[in-house]
Amino acid sequence: MKCGVLFSGGKDSTYAAYLAKKYENRISCLISIFSENPESYMFHTPSILKVRKQAEIMNIPLIERKTKGEKEEELLDLKFAIKKAKKEYKIEAIVTGTVESIYQASRIQKICDYLDLECFNPLWQKDQIELLKDLLRSSYKIVITGVFAYPLDESWLGKEINEEFIKKAIILNKEYEINPAGEGGEFETFVLGCPLFSRKLKIKDKKIQGKKNSWKMEIEVL
Repeated sequence: MKCGVLFSGGKDSTYAAYLAKKYENRISCLISIFSENPESYMFHTPSILKVRKQAEIMNIPLIERKTKGEKEEELLDLKFAIKKAKKEYKIEAIVTGTVESIYQASRIQKICDYLDLECFNPLWQKDQIELLKDLLRSSYKIVITGVFAYPLDESWLGKEINEEFIKKAIILNKEYEINPAGEGGEFETFVLGCPLFSRKLKIKDKKIQGKKNSWKMEIEVL
């Protein structure tokens, strides 16, 4: 099946693409929405423009669409991008990295129904700790690019998701109800390496901004 992947450059969308390909689907294109709203209900924002470099080393075409990120209105931009993917790449399905967000899953499903496309959510309702462990088993190199919940702070930016991170995630979940995989929007990620990439990316520069328990890191990669 020809698939278009809703792609943010983070761990979930990248892993969903990997699983879709593993299940013998063809990834015909990536679809990325660049939101001007850092509080977007639907879309990843830190370092989002770097998906271009990820698409390049995956050798997969990338469809881009800007949105102001206004609630519900941003869905019209997503629909436009998916419609374009269907027309240009003849996709038959959309792949998402949605794990628990009913808000995201229901709205993407509605768009797929309207455009007569299948909707494939390979991570849906997956245990979040197991998801993190699966990422490590699959040789993913992932860094934190944004944190948005107490007690997370600036010191978490740039941390790699590894065994130590998973141990801390379990503690944070028990003590502060932080979702281990960031499904409540507590943190966002960027993938530097995975089986889909022809090579690993390296961070050559970074810009950090924020305050208290809301920080983001814009990166330059090569």
